[in-house]
Amino acid sequence: MVLVMTSLILVQTNSLKKAFEIREEQFDQTVSRTLKRVIDRLENDEAYRIINGTTRFYRQQGEIFPNMSANRNNLTRRQSQSDINISFRFSQRSSTSVYGDELSIQYSDTLVIEQNERGRPGEAPNAFDIVHDNYNYIQQQYEQRMKDQADYYRLVNNQRLMAQLPLQDRVNQQQLEHILRTEFRNNNIDLEFRYAVKTYPQGSEQFVFGNRDYSPENRKEYKEVLFPGDTEPKGNYLRVYFLKRDTYLLKETGIMVIPTIILTGLLIAIFTYTIMIILKQKKLSIIKNDFINNMTHELKTPISTISLASQMLHDNSISNSPKVTEHISSIILQESKRLSFQVEKVLQMAVFNEGRLKLKFKELHFHELINNVIHNFELRVKNKEGKLESELMAGKDLIKGDEVHLTNVIFNLFDNAVKYSREKPEILIRTENKDGYLLVSVKDNGIGIPREHLEQIFERFFRVPTGNVHDVKGFGLGLSYVKKIVESHQGKIKAESVVNKGTKFVIYFPLNI
Repeated sequence: MVLVMTSLILVQTNSLKKAFEIREEQFDQTVSRTLKRVIDRLENDEAYRIINGTTRFYRQQGEIFPNMSANRNNLTRRQSQSDINISFRFSQRSSTSVYGDELSIQYSDTLVIEQNERGRPGEAPNAFDIVHDNYNYIQQQYEQRMKDQADYYRLVNNQRLMAQLPLQDRVNQQQLEHILRTEFRNNNIDLEFRYAVKTYPQGSEQFVFGNRDYSPENRKEYKEVLFPGDTEPKGNYLRVYFLKRDTYLLKETGIMVIPTIILTGLLIAIFTYTIMIILKQKKLSIIKNDFINNMTHELKTPISTISLASQMLHDNSISNSPKVTEHISSIILQESKRLSFQVEKVLQMAVFNEGRLKLKFKELHFHELINNVIHNFELRVKNKEGKLESELMAGKDLIKGDEVHLTNVIFNLFDNAVKYSREKPEILIRTENKDGYLLVSVKDNGIGIPREHLEQIFERFFRVPTGNVHDVKGFGLGLSYVKKIVESHQGKIKAESVVNKGTKFVIYFPLNI
């Protein structure tokens, strides 16, 4: 299960990573295209300024060749009257060196005159007349293209001069920032960014202009070359980074990521819960096995004693004097009570867990209940040469409760104090009033309970581990029963203990005021 769950988590993690990487790559490509668009706009703006400063390099076709339309209309008119198909080609080639660059321009035009299907025979003009009529058009075309060639030379020269200028003179900072914001907005990138224009003369970085707080640190930085069309690139770069790029990418991939994370989290939670249930069942299985072993021993001992005593009564070889009979009868009686007490413990817990236990609440004075338990239990303590003391200091001891079960609570605490005392038991029961509660504490000088087990001693079937030594027998039900009875009376119980020095149980009962 662990292997499958781990593999599933790794697969899901890899899928999420791939989705994020795809979104990141798309974002990076969009930013790169946007920056190239910004660079193109800067170059176009500079070219526009250069052209406007020299000559009107771009003209409408009709302006460049003003006589073309008239000549073509003339040709059309003649063509409608002609059966002649005439082709004329004009070519011109020029090669010139401008600042060491070879410039080569070639122009080629063809004039075609075809016969009109409705032309009337016998009215076709002479072909040489048609050529002669278009001489002006050819001449004007040639002159105009020579002028355009000169304008091109001036454009190239001005571009080279502009490339020598500092970046501050070529790029306007406010204009650049405006273009960046506009282009990012047009590409649906509405993120706060920082930009800087830097140059690298002789390999050293120089900040030209931009945001003074430009510091990408661990953020993704984007850069593009400024004016890549320069004949001699100077190593000028436009650099940009976004303050919340990773957050933006996570939000963009959230539609795909969030359901996957939720489902994976649910799987992990269910898996963890299943493992906890398995471990708990395993623990309960061990505890129940111990309980069965202890119960078998606890029930078997009095049964064996009773059986042995019964055999002695039926054995004719043993004197059946009144004294012997009384002794054997007392043994049977004590062991029967012991057996009945153990069975009653199990039955009480079964009834309590099934919710069938009905408590009979009535007003009672807790001091009287304590004195009754002390009177019945004192003899057992004295048999072990111990002592049982009481300090009933509470001014108010009237509570509502079930007398029988509250008596069992005190009896169980006394019983544990005696069982877990290796020396002569010393038990002190004390009462006091505090914050509207009646506090009842039972303190002993027993073997104590390790700190790590203090929270577990109130669980069913739990017994403090003692290795292979089982000198104290029991079911592990006593303290669980005590806690359930106390809580059913709206009270609470705490345990304080020091190993080899003793244990103290404190019970809080709400007063019947």
